[in-house]
Amino acid sequence: MKRIALAETATFRDQGPKMLLVHESPYFKIINFNFRAGQVLPVHSHEIEGQLSILVLEGEGEFLAGDGKTLSARPGDMLISDIAEPHGVRAATDMRVVVTIAPPI
Repeated sequence: MKRIALAETATFRDQGPKMLLVHESPYFKIINFNFRAGQVLPVHSHEIEGQLSILVLEGEGEFLAGDGKTLSARPGDMLISDIAEPHGVRAATDMRVVVTIAPPI
């Protein structure tokens, strides 16, 4: 068992989202992204089978879909989708999210 203190990873970059690989195993991958207000993880997809989740820890923004639709994203909100489905994130305020990918890519 290991403990990860995500509160200690609350650092940001002005050049783009700050990414920290939290955990990687043959079963899943966990990544912490920290966005400054206005930063975007562009809509993208992966040509593999599996699912992902995006959990908002802090801040507000939008989950983005490939068809131009958006869903609000506030602390405690989670997006779950197939990893092949286009997805992205746009931060309205400084925003921290945790992404889980299974199986890892």
